[in-house]
Amino acid sequence: MKKLFNFNDLFTLDLANNHLGSIEHGTNVINELGAIVNELDVKAAIKFQFRDTLDTFVHPDFKDRTDVKHIPWFIQTYMDKKGYEELIRVIRKNNMLVMSTPFDNVSVDLIDSLDIDIIKIASCSADDYPLIKRICQSDKPVIISTAGLNLSEIDKAVGMLREHNMDFAIMHCVALYPTPDGSLNLNQIDLLKKRYPDVTVGWSTHESPDDYTTVQLAYAKGARIFERHVGMQSDIKALNAYSSEPKHVKHWIAAYQAAVANCGSVNRPPYLAEEKDSLLSLKRGVFCSKDIKKGDIISEKDIFYAIPLNLEVGFDAGKWRNGLVADQDYKKNAPLNKDMLIKSELSDEDIVNNIMLQVRGMLNDARIKIGKHSDIEISHHYGLARFREFGAVIIDIINRKYCKKLIIQLPRQKHPYHYHKKKEETFQILYGDLEVEIGGKSMSLSQGDIATVEKTEWHKFHTLNGVIFEEISTTHYNNDSFYEDDKISTLKREERKTIVKNWEC
Repeated sequence: MKKLFNFNDLFTLDLANNHLGSIEHGTNVINELGAIVNELDVKAAIKFQFRDTLDTFVHPDFKDRTDVKHIPWFIQTYMDKKGYEELIRVIRKNNMLVMSTPFDNVSVDLIDSLDIDIIKIASCSADDYPLIKRICQSDKPVIISTAGLNLSEIDKAVGMLREHNMDFAIMHCVALYPTPDGSLNLNQIDLLKKRYPDVTVGWSTHESPDDYTTVQLAYAKGARIFERHVGMQSDIKALNAYSSEPKHVKHWIAAYQAAVANCGSVNRPPYLAEEKDSLLSLKRGVFCSKDIKKGDIISEKDIFYAIPLNLEVGFDAGKWRNGLVADQDYKKNAPLNKDMLIKSELSDEDIVNNIMLQVRGMLNDARIKIGKHSDIEISHHYGLARFREFGAVIIDIINRKYCKKLIIQLPRQKHPYHYHKKKEETFQILYGDLEVEIGGKSMSLSQGDIATVEKTEWHKFHTLNGVIFEEISTTHYNNDSFYEDDKISTLKREERKTIVKNWEC
């Protein structure tokens, strides 16, 4: 069993591009911070940002542009591998860890070659699933930020990391630079801790450098990783408004143990327009790596990912699906048209993946854990395409003389009228609501309520807001469900069931 990294009480000092492309300046900053970290005896990491700026990250048509946000600065502060090797030696001499945020796949290769301790996934890349897939191949501890993501997107990213058995932590973050007091939303730390109780949660901060209260509030909320941008003034470029100088870092670290309450939204808030613009400026779009003819089936070898994303025409890397059919002729380097996503039908695999993503979110909300590598039964009485209307997800726990299942229905989902000849069953609601009709009698059930269905008793059920309930029964037999609708009754069991093997929540 691999040794897990202890994320607790880790201070991430994000040097990013504030080394200014200069080994000398970067060394001075690291030494100043190292002296503070060792004086206060805390665990800290210096973080870089890696982008293959001169090759793959920036679209070839934009490398010489000075009017596009970020690109000139990225190119100006570019540092080669030798430079990073020198700075890493200085970091380790100061008894600090090394961390890096990669923004493209090539940068993950660089992380591996430099043997960097921790990988950070930036908020703008948290739904960049091709990049996350590559990061998972590195088998290093991972910290992922969540600014601008809804809960479904966070669930998907967390699910990917879990499926690859990654050692990871989550950061609440607000992508406004600097972040005004009213937009801190520190109650999101509570939400993330509740939704992922076995995961360390942190706070990535962009408030004013001389704000020492917010770190105290974050700690009181349960955050155990703390991140801020750091740097020092230079003749080359003035330090930005959200980066802390060493004197600020000293006060910031010294203040983190004190804590008081600060209220934000208890639900996942929509991201602000300014935050969206900030994130979109770093999202990778999907572009053609060669000329493509209308009607061609497009695979991953036919595309590449790069910034800037043209959202008016194209779509971001996280929405890419293999096997899209070209809706028009495309020239090399052109963005793929987002209309293809709208017009293309989801594959059965995509539908199943979306179903299981929603199920994972409900189980997380309900704080229900299931056994690793469970077999899942997706019941779709009128086909997968109508699953959101009719169906249920069934998790088999045990089936002997007695049987136990977990049954999950998504909001407003229905299960058709049917009965069992051999099985008697009892439902107990664990989460959500269930409307049940048994033998012509209707009842509304909520958490903790119980209902029993006798053998040969007609019954159906549906939910308004989503439900998870236990079914305790006598032995379950296949082909013991008899439906009122002949369209269902004539289907073979394998035609109305999809089995997901070894699913891990």
